[in-house]
Amino acid sequence: MQIKVLSFTKWIAIAICFIAIFSTGALGQTISLKGKWRFKIDAQDEGVKAKWYVNKLPETINLPGSMAENLKGNDITLKTKWTGSIYDSSYFYHPRLEKYREPGNLKIPFWLTPAKHYTGAAWYQKDIEVPANWKGQRVVLLLEYPHSETRVWIDDVEVGTQFTFVVAQNFELPANLKPGKHTISLLIDNRIKAINVGQDSHSLTDHTQGNWNGVVGKMLLQAGSPIYFEDIQIYPDLKKKSAMVKIELKASSNISSSGKITLSAKSFNTKDIVSVKPITVPYQIKNGKSTLEVNLPMGEKIATWDEFDPALYRLTTSLIANDGKKDSKQVQFGMREFKAVGRSFEINGRPVFLRGTVNNCEFPLTGYPSMDVAAWERIFKISKAHGLNHMRFHSWCPPEAAFIAADLTGFYLQPEGPSWANHGSSIGEGKPIDQFIYDETNRMTKNYGNYASFCMMAYGNEPRGRQVEYLTKFNNYWKAKDSRRLYTGASVGGSWPVIPNNEFMVRAGARGLDWGKKPESISTYAKQIEQFTVPFVAHEMGQYCAFPNFEEMKKYTGVYKAKNFEMFQEDLADHDMADQAKDFLMASGKLQALCYKNEIEKALRTPNYNGYQLLSLNDYPGQGTALVGVLDAFWDEKGYVTAKEFRRFSNSTVPLLKVPKFVYTNNEILAANIEVAHFGKAPLTNAKFLWTITDESGAILTNGNFVQKNIPVANGINVGDISFNLNTIQKATKLNIEVTIEGTDFANDWNFWVFPAELPKVKSSFYYTDKLDDQAKKVLDEGGNVFLNAAGKVIKGKEVVQTFLPVFWNTSWFKMRPPHTLGILCDSKNPAFAHFPTENHSDMQWWEIVNKAQVMNLEDFPKGFKPIIQPIDTWFLNRKLALVLEAKVGRGKLIVSSANLSPDLKDTPSAQQLYFSLQNYMMSDQFNPKYEVTFNTVKDIFESPSKIQFDTFTKDSPDELKPKPKSN
Repeated sequence: MQIKVLSFTKWIAIAICFIAIFSTGALGQTISLKGKWRFKIDAQDEGVKAKWYVNKLPETINLPGSMAENLKGNDITLKTKWTGSIYDSSYFYHPRLEKYREPGNLKIPFWLTPAKHYTGAAWYQKDIEVPANWKGQRVVLLLEYPHSETRVWIDDVEVGTQFTFVVAQNFELPANLKPGKHTISLLIDNRIKAINVGQDSHSLTDHTQGNWNGVVGKMLLQAGSPIYFEDIQIYPDLKKKSAMVKIELKASSNISSSGKITLSAKSFNTKDIVSVKPITVPYQIKNGKSTLEVNLPMGEKIATWDEFDPALYRLTTSLIANDGKKDSKQVQFGMREFKAVGRSFEINGRPVFLRGTVNNCEFPLTGYPSMDVAAWERIFKISKAHGLNHMRFHSWCPPEAAFIAADLTGFYLQPEGPSWANHGSSIGEGKPIDQFIYDETNRMTKNYGNYASFCMMAYGNEPRGRQVEYLTKFNNYWKAKDSRRLYTGASVGGSWPVIPNNEFMVRAGARGLDWGKKPESISTYAKQIEQFTVPFVAHEMGQYCAFPNFEEMKKYTGVYKAKNFEMFQEDLADHDMADQAKDFLMASGKLQALCYKNEIEKALRTPNYNGYQLLSLNDYPGQGTALVGVLDAFWDEKGYVTAKEFRRFSNSTVPLLKVPKFVYTNNEILAANIEVAHFGKAPLTNAKFLWTITDESGAILTNGNFVQKNIPVANGINVGDISFNLNTIQKATKLNIEVTIEGTDFANDWNFWVFPAELPKVKSSFYYTDKLDDQAKKVLDEGGNVFLNAAGKVIKGKEVVQTFLPVFWNTSWFKMRPPHTLGILCDSKNPAFAHFPTENHSDMQWWEIVNKAQVMNLEDFPKGFKPIIQPIDTWFLNRKLALVLEAKVGRGKLIVSSANLSPDLKDTPSAQQLYFSLQNYMMSDQFNPKYEVTFNTVKDIFESPSKIQFDTFTKDSPDELKPKPKSN
């Protein structure tokens, strides 16, 4: 039954009132520990032996918070021992970067730079007052998010040690604790010790949140009944309209107890509140513990949870012992079933397509995850605004606030164990990490297992070791223990071995764009996934880079500074391109968005494809600075694509266009097939699809609609065909096809280019040559004009590999793996493009011109020189590059193209049209290059290599560059 869900804003208002009432009744049971604590660093590990817990520590620190936030720790130097891999060591050795290694100007390119850095032991101490009325109560020290191993003393009594990255650390204080003043001492250690989850794991690496030391989130002393609910887990059964409630009871000091438990539940974020009839059952505790299972009928009217209607219940359990002791606990849950049915996901019996992003624990103001619901709700709402419904947490598990927010907004989550067991670690080889993964995932499911959004789980990311054997057992363990979610051994790249009992696959291999060939929109990933019999989700899709947004630097007002961006910006200025930074961002961003659009659409039209996890919607500040997001690290837009534009091709319902190419000549017919991928709340009834073809002025050239039809919840649904004869188009023209679904917001569009099949024959008044020979010099010396087709002749810049696709992830992490460029920048208003329709960035009409074309390195050209067509270099090197340039040379004028442009081109309409446009430009009065360049400077491009060459100075390499691992 459909139940209307209140907006998040209305629910928050209700929740605040509820919390206020609840808190008032619980004031006497809770003491906040937030505020000033005493502090001391224990770099030599001498504190335990010296009994620092009985002495007053000399410094102070504010908690919740990290050492770095409190400016505690060591200054950042070249010798800082970071937690994280560095594959490109050129920063430490290259003479070009020497100035960024100087004290006072230290700028590290690999990740954000914290105010201070420290790995090791640190002590935190606070005096507390235990109230007299707490006598006989169970007293617990609650620390929501320490990082990471915590050892606790109360006065001189050691309470215990806990080590976890995934849940709060709760310490039960001694039962004989007397009222009055006491001292709590915490020894927190953030080093990687015997349990090594992997130094690049997002749970602790400096690539992301940082390997910080401290405590964040709630910090409380809580007093409660010595007979209490240790655990409550709720297992919905939609078919039976009931919920099985599994309860674990405990009693301090192993006492026995008996009494009654009452269970009641009602929805709290629906317009019409759905109440469940209470049930009362007896309990009996022997030897301090007991378990019981209670079947709770949910009634005939059930509010179910999903991405469209995230209806939630609150279960209240109340215990009354025969001796008068009481305890109660509230648990949030949703009535939902998330299953794998054959090769498809289903939520409550309806097919689901996961449109996801990877969360890499980027919190650039603090360095640690947000602990409040509102911050996470913002992230999920932004993601939903971009058409997404899913988030994977790469080798980490978010705090409870994230699950609460995801429940409320209707977002499917895949948290992971806190491990990327690679780069110094491995699984299945008898190391302590093997058991730790089980311990951590058990802690995750115990604390967060009732949240409806917790739909999937994996051990973590891309492991090393005896992974098949280990992860097969891991899957079997969890499938037998908890059926509320689906399990996959690990999220992995395409070269990792397949874990045969995965309930769903998160793998690479079926992702990417085959744009070494002419772009089209017909191909699918069907061949790559045909081997799998369970749902397939693309691992880390995209990874297309855009140029840095230097305006973002002013946002870093917290513990981190974007010294990496500062370095890239200064280096760009050193290469005489400081004034082009914003243009580079916008042009590269447009190409990035184009790539995401085409890859997502390819996934949506693939049969039996069940989802994608982008890497990622927002930028990743680590691993060499991976600017792969259409949003920045703060989840803000960068200016080149809006959420509304993005969700046209990434949404629950997306019209799709199937064409063999995007560039045509006017003697062809544009023939396209329309499909739709629909994974909405329900089938579409009598859906009416409309289509329109317009030119750049917005004028409608033709339009139409298709016969209304019912659209099931599925993809690959054929809508109809479009045919448009292009013979009426007489000049180079950009077209746009838009498809909409009447009465909805669902729409999508695609650009096309139409060029004349036969161009006017023009008698050139310039000298065309494919080498800078004596004749070319003679023409220039005599005041003539020269067009130099330098394709394949470049030496200075030969090392730069350009494809139509931009940089993948970033060139530092992958040791300058190609491609090296981020698309092109051009001035679309330049008269050189009068006969070649273009904007200032790469688009489909540029593919045959730029793909695999050489670029020229203009390192010796005059200051201020800007080419006509400028490839955008990787921000690690910032070379001034050119694909086409113009200059005054001697008394003449010269155009040089390292793309293959000539009067004899065939079967390349874009290149033919661009040459025609340049040809007309050269013979016009507007051909008047701004800059003068010597003949020898131009000639040197074809004789001398670039002065600065990339050298990693390292021997190791990322996993994707290593030989494929063998299956165990």
